[in-house]
Amino acid sequence: MGFEIGSASAIFMDAWFDSNRSFSIGSNSVINQKCRLDNRGGLTIGNNVSISSEVVILTADHCPQSDTFEGRLKAVVIEDFVFVGTRAMILPGVILGRGAVVAAGSVVTKDVPSMTIVAGIPARQIGTRKSALDYQINYQRLLC
Repeated sequence: MGFEIGSASAIFMDAWFDSNRSFSIGSNSVINQKCRLDNRGGLTIGNNVSISSEVVILTADHCPQSDTFEGRLKAVVIEDFVFVGTRAMILPGVILGRGAVVAAGSVVTKDVPSMTIVAGIPARQIGTRKSALDYQINYQRLLC
């Protein structure tokens, strides 16, 4: 596979990818079990990122105005220190800025600025993260 995986990062069992290319993850990041990672349009994940169970990240969709239902590819970028809660969905073309937090069950339809906390459907800002973000994720499990 043509993936770039940084040191001390983990991708847990039952996570699946839609392509064997266009994926990179930095160091000390974790993708928990049962995540769908549609990397056809490109998926870049930074350092110290925590993606919870059953998250869906999409990089492809169809143009609803197209007579031929034309497919579209739009890369997703998740910057350093982002936390994505359980069963959240990130739609094509979204950038999650450094330190952003996506609450469980949220649907992210547009970019989330750095240090912003979002929740809901569609996700909207509910707060701001105030931490200096000086940590390193080390979340290894048996059989990951």
